[in-house]
Amino acid sequence: QVQLVESGGGLVQPGGSLRLSCAASGGPFSRYPVAWFRQAPGKERDFVAGSGPSRGSAYYKDSVKGRFTISRDNAKNTVDLQMNGLKPEDTAVYYCAARRGGIVVTAPTSYDYWGQGTQVTVSS
Repeated sequence: QVQLVESGGGLVQPGGSLRLSCAASGGPFSRYPVAWFRQAPGKERDFVAGSGPSRGSAYYKDSVKGRFTISRDNAKNTVDLQMNGLKPEDTAVYYCAARRGGIVVTAPTSYDYWGQGTQVTVSS
């Protein structure tokens, strides 16, 4: 059973940066596609970025391309999300997720393991 724990959320002004980190334990993390999702109040959980098991494969929601970067370190069992140029519409609870096999997909129902979430608030 994989456990995921996010950290790094907080309050930031528009245009600022945050780095989220997700630490995994309890399973073969290096074999799993992983992703970051976010959920704003009253909205559905939404795919933000994903990384396949092999380093170098990364996928992004269109609205964050060029601003967010996902990176994973399989030796440390971590996956980070560097967020630059933050906008108020990026405000949400951000979740780390992993699935037991396959490829990165955008549907949250396809992921088997979830962290508890970390709040990101972008406001002046």
